[in-house]
Amino acid sequence: MHRMRSNSSTSNVPARGVSPRWEAAATVAGFRTGTPNPVLLEYARERRGRLSGRAWALDIGGGAGRNAVPVAQLGFDVVCTDLSRPMLEAAHTKREQEAPAAPVHLVQAPMAPLPFASERFDLILAHGIWNLARSDAEFRHALAEAARVARPGAGLFLFTFSRHTIPAAESPVPGGAFVFTQFNGEPQCFLTEDEILRELRAAGFERDPVGPLREYNRPPVPRTSAQGGPPVLYEGTFTRRP
Repeated sequence: MHRMRSNSSTSNVPARGVSPRWEAAATVAGFRTGTPNPVLLEYARERRGRLSGRAWALDIGGGAGRNAVPVAQLGFDVVCTDLSRPMLEAAHTKREQEAPAAPVHLVQAPMAPLPFASERFDLILAHGIWNLARSDAEFRHALAEAARVARPGAGLFLFTFSRHTIPAAESPVPGGAFVFTQFNGEPQCFLTEDEILRELRAAGFERDPVGPLREYNRPPVPRTSAQGGPPVLYEGTFTRRP
C-alpha cells in the first residue's frame, strides 16, 4: 500500500489540475463544518458490522473530512484522498479536534489513478467526486480504479449528479455520452439510473440491496434550464463482485 502516516496532514504528491473554487477559504470552511451524510453513515455502520478485525475505508475526494472522520468513529481505518491541499489541511484540523476512534490517513491524490495496492479496501466512498470527471474516459478510469483497490465483496457508497439536472433537449460534449457543460460552464458527469447501473456493472460493482438507490431534487416538471435549480442527485450502494 502507498505509504501513509496518520499523524501527517498530507502526502507529498503535488496537486495537479485543482480548480481554484475547491481551494477558496469559504468553500473549504463550508466543507469542514458540513454535516456528514446520515445515509452514508448508516450504510458504513452496517458494513462495519459484517467485518471482524481491522477494516479499511477509502473516501475518494473526501475534501475536508466531513464523512471520513465520522466513518473512522465507526471503527474503520479511513484513507481520505483529495487534490486540494487546503481541503486536506482542514481535514487534518478536523481529525485532530474530533480524535476519532480509528486513524484517518490523508493523501493528496486524484480520483484516478489511485496510489494504493489492489484489493485493499473494505468500503469505498465516492461522495460527490465522480461527477467532477471531465470526460467519459476519466469517469470510467475512476470507476475502474475504485474496483481495483476494493476487496471482493467490498461496499461502495455513491453520491453523484443525475441526468435530470440537465434539460432533456441538451446534448453532451462532442464525443461524450454523459458529460455536459450546461450546469456551470465546466464539464461534469450527469448520468441516468440505467447509465449508472451499466457503468458500475462494467467496472465490477453490482447493486447492494441493503442500501438505497434514490434520486433527490428531481423537479415535478422537467427543467428547461440547467441553471433552474440545485443539481438532481443519485445516492446508491453497491458491492464489488468477487
